[in-house]
Amino acid sequence: MKDPYSALGVSKGATAEEIKKAYRKLAKKLHPDMNPGDKKSEERFKEVSAAFEIVGDPKKRALYDEFGEISTRPGFDEQKAREFQRQATGRGFRGVEDFGSVSGGFDPSDLGSMFGDMFGRQRGGRGRRQAPEPAAGDDIEAAIEVDLRDAVLGADREISLERPATCPECKGSGVKPGSRPHTCPQCGGSGEVRMGGMFSAPCPRCQGEGTIRDPCPRCGGDGTIPETVRLKVKIPAGVETGSRVRLPGQGAPGERGADPGDLYLRITVRQHPSVRVEGRDFLLDLPITPAEALGGGEVTAPTFEGAVKLKIPPGSQSGRKLRLRGRGLPALKGGSTGAPRGDLYVVLQIVLPPDSPEARAAAGALQGLYKSDVRRDVVL
Repeated sequence: MKDPYSALGVSKGATAEEIKKAYRKLAKKLHPDMNPGDKKSEERFKEVSAAFEIVGDPKKRALYDEFGEISTRPGFDEQKAREFQRQATGRGFRGVEDFGSVSGGFDPSDLGSMFGDMFGRQRGGRGRRQAPEPAAGDDIEAAIEVDLRDAVLGADREISLERPATCPECKGSGVKPGSRPHTCPQCGGSGEVRMGGMFSAPCPRCQGEGTIRDPCPRCGGDGTIPETVRLKVKIPAGVETGSRVRLPGQGAPGERGADPGDLYLRITVRQHPSVRVEGRDFLLDLPITPAEALGGGEVTAPTFEGAVKLKIPPGSQSGRKLRLRGRGLPALKGGSTGAPRGDLYVVLQIVLPPDSPEARAAAGALQGLYKSDVRRDVVL
């Protein structure tokens, strides 16, 4: 397996936030939805996802940093690995990953036994290794676009997507119905394979069981087939571009009846034709007449929750901002976004009447009221 730090393009000392940021960037770039039919990108996406599954989880990352790649193998036992490391170090080894030349003074089979115990070998003779517990289903991710109104108020949506489903022929086992088990050709039925001459680990082909069966002809042994489903989704108020909405249990099915994974919807908020978004604040251009700008007055301004009355101060110029507190993007429930809600800034824009003799006459009268050149302060 490729070093997960290298796969994500980060250093071993990277912070959790740096790792998450690198993963999101690569996942967005390599996702199969963004690269349909590109097998190379698909394989790289799987590699990046597998890397993040290790170093994106604090506990798994700590184990990887301490023991290396061996900690990612099926059946790895943390406590037994530390015991092995302690005893091995006392015999001249530097740690779990150091399987160099053995210097005399002890029976190599002792270390082999300890190493086997790290992966759950049953005690008492050379009993077959226990097969690992069935793994929960993989999480899957899909993209969805929402309007700004939906991001502010929340919405119920229906989406269609393709995801893995339990194979109906083999019921998810991956085994051809009616087939008989036969000895695994890779491990010869022992359930383990040798590593470095004296140590052993669970056989990757039979997962430590010692036997294999013919693969299901419909799913090819995967236990899953693709299916297209329609799901009702609740978009919570406060989502932003980059937010993820979790749908528990809507991911890939687990192995041999284990729990399914989750579905994560990656949100993109569409650009609004009238509202500009700055963080969690909104800016809305509001047209007003010259008379309203000069004399002030009360006008109606739209918000996503409905229209509100807004007082315009006398002498307002185009570009003046009037703040409507708490009318921006709400905080996402369960998130950490600082202020509970953004604000809406109404930006006044003076609009002239259509051209006419009367309008020109009125403009001429206004022109005479200027005491100085309005462009005197414009310099480059």
